[in-house]
Amino acid sequence: MTPPTDAHAGKSPREEARATTATLASDGGFSAEATNTLTSVLDELIPPSSDGRLPGAGQLGLAEFVIEALQKTPELAASVARGLAELDRQARQRMAPGFAALPRDDKVDLLKQWDLVIPVTLQACAGYYCQARVIDALGFEARAPHPEGYEVEPSDLSLLDAVRQRPKLYREC
Repeated sequence: MTPPTDAHAGKSPREEARATTATLASDGGFSAEATNTLTSVLDELIPPSSDGRLPGAGQLGLAEFVIEALQKTPELAASVARGLAELDRQARQRMAPGFAALPRDDKVDLLKQWDLVIPVTLQACAGYYCQARVIDALGFEARAPHPEGYEVEPSDLSLLDAVRQRPKLYREC
């Protein structure tokens, strides 16, 4: 099997990382290749459900949400962009054109070694569970909690009597 040829052939990891950082510095966004890799990463972090009710995070188009969130911390965005370039480089070492083309087991293997999986996962979850399609599939109503509010079971307020009988723990101003 001959290795695939692409624009990164012959570049060292440091050169690829430098090119990725330059892309971030010039337009503040991720390249199309990095966005494609991030989409594939998101589908591994939050995969679609086996019954098809819940889409994967990448299928929902959360890459742009994650990129926008990461851009609020430019150093983290640059680190993630370099990490995505590294995932693609490692995929090419496995004779794939990029991370997205790898078999699922290989993707999982690479992600287990990726040190930036936690910040990307946090941003993915923040965006995923705000999506109306996900909220509906989970059986919740996709709406703001107010003005309708949610039903709250009545509480036994006598449980607060012991607290009410305590002396004040603050001083009057």
